[in-house]
Amino acid sequence: MKRVGLVILALSSGPIGLWATLAPRSFYDDFPGMGRHWVQLDGPYNHHLVTDFGSLNLAMTALAIGALLWTTRRLIQITAVAYLIGALPHELYHATHLDPFETSDKVGQLVGLAVVIVVALALLVATVTEDTRIGRANSS
Repeated sequence: MKRVGLVILALSSGPIGLWATLAPRSFYDDFPGMGRHWVQLDGPYNHHLVTDFGSLNLAMTALAIGALLWTTRRLIQITAVAYLIGALPHELYHATHLDPFETSDKVGQLVGLAVVIVVALALLVATVTEDTRIGRANSS
């Protein structure tokens, strides 16, 4: 379960991070793809901001992959908390700025962002439950 959750987190940030870092204008113009244009509806293009967003997503992906490779309880918890720190304000922003979007895009954004929150919370619950079963002796 934990490995699947970490893969989901990595897949939620990796492709977006690559796209925004390597082709920031395309990301701004075309994200999420399939004829949809979510980013450009929310303000003017800013190369620096888009590439920073991309590189942050790549850093998060590296963290999730690290937790996947070295599946220590603490590393999984740190990864889950890091994703929550990014995802909760991101979800809140989108939930309060839906006016320019069609209904299907509103749902797509909110559900897509909520998946990261649910998975990160599930990882935290799984590792906290593990804490109570294993005890403090094996806290790595």
